[in-house]
Amino acid sequence: MYVVVNAAMSADGKLSTREREQVEISGPADFDRVDALRAESDAVMVGVGTVLADDPSLTVDDDARRERRRDAGKPENPARIVADSRVRTPHDARVLDDRADTYLLTSEAAPQDFVAEISEAGAEVVSAGEQQVDLPEALAQLEDHGIERLMVEGGGELIFSLFAADMVDELSTFVGPAVIGGWKAPTLADGDGFVGEFPELSLRDVERVDDGVLIRWDVP
Repeated sequence: MYVVVNAAMSADGKLSTREREQVEISGPADFDRVDALRAESDAVMVGVGTVLADDPSLTVDDDARRERRRDAGKPENPARIVADSRVRTPHDARVLDDRADTYLLTSEAAPQDFVAEISEAGAEVVSAGEQQVDLPEALAQLEDHGIERLMVEGGGELIFSLFAADMVDELSTFVGPAVIGGWKAPTLADGDGFVGEFPELSLRDVERVDDGVLIRWDVP
């Protein structure tokens, strides 16, 4: 599976405020770039924190891109994946609507009544790991469903976990013209952090987009 991490962050590296409220960092050109990335992907993945904070649809906005997917024999929207160890995804979350298939990655510690309820709400549940989602195992199961190119949109703990598992192939970051601040505000890669050994990145290109800058990295 080829994994692309894409995120928008402030000039000081924050994804949102300390209150985890959604902040509009990108401009129209970057929003369109993200929509194109979604259209090129087999699935789009977020952590449950992103679902709770932003209630994203994770679907393709542009009509022409959806039509090209249909012409290629694909669903008009990529599948949606939520990493949710304890099944905290609300039943009325937009990722559970009928616009695309949805996979919920859970652990064995997830309450089984919640698992049954979320299945009835429209998600296909993938269980991997005892207390937390075992990402390598879960993504291997998703490959059996034909998912070969995965776009990850956050949040910071999920991104960190993917880097820690050495599962990221490409990183794209849009850095917007704002300073958010706050030591409790989420960053690109939260979690425990790396000490001593750090993921290596190879700079691919840098481009001015809107009033910010887009930086693309390959992960060897």
